Amino acid sequence: VQLAESGGGSVQSGGSLRLSCAASGFSYSSYCMGWFRQAPGKGREGVAGIDSGGSRRYADSVKGRFTISHDNAKKTLYLQMNSLKPEDTAMYYCAASDGGSWYALDSGGGPHPASFGYWGQGTQVTVSS
Repeated sequence: VQLAESGGGSVQSGGSLRLSCAASGFSYSSYCMGWFRQAPGKGREGVAGIDSGGSRRYADSVKGRFTISHDNAKKTLYLQMNSLKPEDTAMYYCAASDGGSWYALDSGGGPHPASFGYWGQGTQVTVSS
């Protein structure tokens, strides 16, 4: 399993970014996929997930601002981030699970990181005020 994120960068508050995650080495359509983030000094938190059936889950802090989607043919996962805030600043990671769906939620309401066994290297998102 290989996951490669791209699309991170620096934007001002209120701006937008779209992250991409190119997946290879596994049967993409049967996996559950997710986006996570980790800010300095904080734990990794679930941002959004999409299971093998297409159901989506978002952390409470990003609902209405972020959208997770994917292109099965391209084996690519996306995260459209709008109305970005300084508190969205973090390293963002793409992750995959062969379980089909997450089995738990984290404290923020997003998919729990422990549900995912495969991780990318991350892409940095910095939002300035």
